[in-house]
Amino acid sequence: MIDAAEVYDAYLDRVYAFLAYRVRSTADAEDLTSATFERVVRSASRFDPDLGSLATWVFAIAERVLIDHYRKQARRDEQLLNEDSALGAGIEDQHAIGIAPELQHALSRLSERDRCVIGLRFGGDLSGKEIAQIVGLSDANVHQVLSRALRALRAELEKSGAGGSRR
Repeated sequence: MIDAAEVYDAYLDRVYAFLAYRVRSTADAEDLTSATFERVVRSASRFDPDLGSLATWVFAIAERVLIDHYRKQARRDEQLLNEDSALGAGIEDQHAIGIAPELQHALSRLSERDRCVIGLRFGGDLSGKEIAQIVGLSDANVHQVLSRALRALRAELEKSGAGGSRR
């Protein structure tokens, strides 16, 4: 059985960084990080090191928490539309968390899969093999997706003038 306090200490910053790549507000990233570790504590007895690393297990939980968040958000957005409210009111006022606003905007232009892989790699500091286990792709495919996503991200940053020039 794992020690949830040790897992928390070891992965808190990485989980928060991963989630910061995927959501728009500090409050959401903090709430989702908290929800992730609540699930880690509740599921601690089910961790099986034969099925994957501790990091893979923790980030798989974080990914499921994020999916649940997106589902709830979609229902709230639909409800707002049904009430003739302005969809997304106030979202533009939220600030980037842990990443530059230009990068956050460029990330928002990528596909969900690309954002996920970039978030796991650079926010979660996971290896290609660990990412592959979480997203259900081969290690080679993860590297290909990451490479293409980074090229697309660079192109978005250059469009906005935030990428600088490289020679």
